[in-house]
Amino acid sequence: MSRSPRRLVFLPLALAITLAACGGEPEAQQRPPTPVTVVTLAPETTTLTRELPGRTTAFQIAEVRPQVSGIVAKRLFQEGSMVKAGQPLYQLDNAAYKASAATAQAQLARARATLVAARLTAARSSDLAKIDAVSKQDNENAIAALRQAEAEVAAGQAAVQSAQVTLGFAHITAPISGRIGKSSVTQGALVTANQPEALATVQQLDPIYVDLTQSASELLELRKGLASGKLEDGRSMPVTILLEDGTEFGQKGELEFSEVSVDPTTGSYALRVKVANPDDLLLPGMYVRAVIGGGVRQNAILVPQQGITRDPKGHATAMVVNAENKVEVRQVKVSRTIGDKWLVDDGLVAGDRVIVEGLQKVQPDAPVQPTEAGAEAQAPAAPGAAAPAPAQPAAASPGTPNPDAADPAPPADAATPADDAPASKQ
Repeated sequence: MSRSPRRLVFLPLALAITLAACGGEPEAQQRPPTPVTVVTLAPETTTLTRELPGRTTAFQIAEVRPQVSGIVAKRLFQEGSMVKAGQPLYQLDNAAYKASAATAQAQLARARATLVAARLTAARSSDLAKIDAVSKQDNENAIAALRQAEAEVAAGQAAVQSAQVTLGFAHITAPISGRIGKSSVTQGALVTANQPEALATVQQLDPIYVDLTQSASELLELRKGLASGKLEDGRSMPVTILLEDGTEFGQKGELEFSEVSVDPTTGSYALRVKVANPDDLLLPGMYVRAVIGGGVRQNAILVPQQGITRDPKGHATAMVVNAENKVEVRQVKVSRTIGDKWLVDDGLVAGDRVIVEGLQKVQPDAPVQPTEAGAEAQAPAAPGAAAPAPAQPAAASPGTPNPDAADPAPPADAATPADDAPASKQ
């Protein structure tokens, strides 16, 4: 029976707590709108580009080979230097070729002397034939001898010219202007005509070629876009060259041609870019990347990458703030990245407000307070000035109680009640 009054006391208290909790539930559910940052989409004119790998190739390559056999008498260039077309590179021993040229000259002189005699004989025979002093056959023989002497002179001239050309081949010159590499032979080496090994290689490096490869599927996609009118041809735009360390090359290139066939082993085709190389910074065989233009797209929709997420099924989605400032989830279709943005093909239109910050704090149909990215955040309205910093506790005036202060210690000279107690009570 002693527990009944205690239960009666606690029952009204529990009922009061329950009613207070039920009365405050609607107030707790009315949460304020979540602040988010949005980007309002606007149509843009965008140039679609591709970054392709490639290798540099010399603009012109000439392998220097001897056209006659002989011993290398001198090397007339410095390895790795710039040479001009026609500059002497090697001098072969040409004593035998000089002798052959002299022999041809002597034979030509003899043929010319024979021609003079044949011309005089033919002239006398012609005069005598007019008065029938010689037979007609003798006159014809004299004329034939003249023609033969003339032919021998022409043959002698050709022999002299051939001997001089052969003699000139002993003096090896640069076929093109450019930078020459190392020499494969030294002084005293024997070289033969048209040997397989080159004596040296000359390469023209300004301008220089960049050979690229691109997927055939990308080419088909580009051609479909051009045929449908969605894209405008942008392949004539300058080509940007990126070096192996990622830095941009100082000169722009231009697309020379694209291959007419696809490599069946890789499914790609070749492109060639020509770029100026005045400082010879690009060397043959270097790995580079080239940014080439594919097409120009009008009214393109670009969305910052942080505004596009993936759902559990892997579909690209975006959270959009509607006219009622509530969150909507849109499934979108993106094709490629352009800088730090996604190119959207479907799902979003100009004027949509896409959430880019605060995605983790919102849910579909939740109310939000959008703020445009880049705009100054508006401070929430306050009833007064900003709340001041908590003030330091002031010294209490005499006689004024301070509930937050600790009980003061009694003065040292104050008398305690125990001291005032009479001694008779001890």
